[in-house]
Amino acid sequence: MTHEMLTALRPLLLAEVSAEAHAAGTEPGDLEQAVWLRLLERLEADGPPHDPQGWLRKAVRSEARRTRRTLSIERPYDREPADDGERGPEQLALAGARERALREAVRRLPGRCPRLLEALLSPRDLTYREIAGELGISQGSLGPERSRCLGCLRRLLAPEVAAREARG
Repeated sequence: MTHEMLTALRPLLLAEVSAEAHAAGTEPGDLEQAVWLRLLERLEADGPPHDPQGWLRKAVRSEARRTRRTLSIERPYDREPADDGERGPEQLALAGARERALREAVRRLPGRCPRLLEALLSPRDLTYREIAGELGISQGSLGPERSRCLGCLRRLLAPEVAAREARG
């Protein structure tokens, strides 16, 4: 099967999947992908079909039927599934250790950086105006100062982070 044949089949495939997708309860793009995959599997196993247009029409209808069957079997949850987002004791301990290491590194920074980054990390979620007022600096200098402090923090943490990564 040549590239030209595949290019020639695409408009027919788009028309067929557009006609079948809604009734199958799926998106046209999903149905199109399934048919292209089926065609690639067919090419690998048996070679190109003798009647590509006929094969394509049958494949679209077959994939649409398979999708309808799948949708008729699948049932939505009555309620939300269990939340896997809850962190267990191990994750909480690791998060706490990371938080302590970060705050310790922030305290080792030079100049106004510790106060600035502590204000940015504050659970009170301070605005730039509030932080500038608290530190006694202009609001316009907060951005450049923050960038400089984060650069210092990055350099300070680089050896610690690099030492923990597996090399290989």
